[in-house]
Amino acid sequence: MERVAAAKRHGKKVTVISTSPAETQRLGIWVGRRLNAGDVISLTGDMGTGKTLFTRGIAEGLGVPRGQGVRSPTFTLVHEYTGRHPIYHIDLYRLRGKELEEIGWEEYLWGEGVTVIEAAEKIEQRLPEERLDVVLVREGVRQRRLVLVGYGRRFHLLVKALAMRGGR
Repeated sequence: MERVAAAKRHGKKVTVISTSPAETQRLGIWVGRRLNAGDVISLTGDMGTGKTLFTRGIAEGLGVPRGQGVRSPTFTLVHEYTGRHPIYHIDLYRLRGKELEEIGWEEYLWGEGVTVIEAAEKIEQRLPEERLDVVLVREGVRQRRLVLVGYGRRFHLLVKALAMRGGR
């Protein structure tokens, strides 16, 4: 949780406890409805904590039809979806060193869509200053703790709005 402690010093933070996969996805929908082109969301958490489920919610919040089937990009590395803005869903979990550069992930950061990056801790120092970090932690079979940290004015406001809805 060193990452969460460091976030307290630099970004605005809210913690949400999700008691079901549906609740995790609903939180993603809430976030997705508030995103704009150029936004970057970094996701960190162990396998099975709900990163792809949260991304599915973001996609739904951005108007991606359910039929597009948001799924983990672990083996394909990047999935693109069409909604109100394009969504670039990137998973860096399996990549190391030069492989990170070879997929051209940085091009997505400056594109016209919303970029969601799983295993973003691998490139943390190279992420944009304005972004939303989401750390997912398993607290039980179905329960997850999601720590959302907003960097930059827009994401500070997003985190504040979420806190007012009942996050801690």
